[in-house]
Amino acid sequence: QVQLVESGGGLVQAGGSLRLSCTASGRPFSSYHMAWFRQAPGKEREFVAAINWSDRRTDHADSVKDRFTISRDNAKNTVYLQMSSPKTEDTAVYYCAAGSVLVVRGRAPNEYNYWGQGTQVTVSS
Repeated sequence: QVQLVESGGGLVQAGGSLRLSCTASGRPFSSYHMAWFRQAPGKEREFVAAINWSDRRTDHADSVKDRFTISRDNAKNTVYLQMSSPKTEDTAVYYCAAGSVLVVRGRAPNEYNYWGQGTQVTVSS
């Protein structure tokens, strides 16, 4: 199995920056695509960004394009979400997710089998 632990959440002012980290343990990191999802109160879990380990391509939701960037550090088994110019509507619990390269095709949460505990991000104005 894969265990995921997020860190880096907290309070950030609108227009500032924040970097979330997700460290994986268990099965080889390279066997999984990684993604970030978020869930705000009263809303369903929403796709934020994903990174494909095989070709290093990334996918970002329209709501965060040009503001958030997903990246990875294979040596540290860690995936990051760099949040630049966050907005108040970005406030949510952010979850790291891992899915088998044999399963993940798109942005659906149910394609990802492993999830972190979530880290709260609150953007203040």
